[in-house]
Amino acid sequence: MAPVVHGLESKYFGKVDFTYLDIDDAANAEYKRQFNFRYQPQFFLVDGSGVIHKEWIGYVPDFELEAEFAKLIN
Repeated sequence: MAPVVHGLESKYFGKVDFTYLDIDDAANAEYKRQFNFRYQPQFFLVDGSGVIHKEWIGYVPDFELEAEFAKLIN
């Protein structure tokens, strides 16, 4: 998934903020609780207000992520 996500991060620079969390890092305990983060890879599309609009577990094709980005980007 890294090549897909990094490619999208480059393409949407300045429009979408990407945050990477390691499920095994104790420093992420609050995020794990808040988002029910339990799998790797697990993706969340969260708006600026903290509302989760979409969640994926496992492999996600870039076109599927981009379709959801388009719904939130003005």
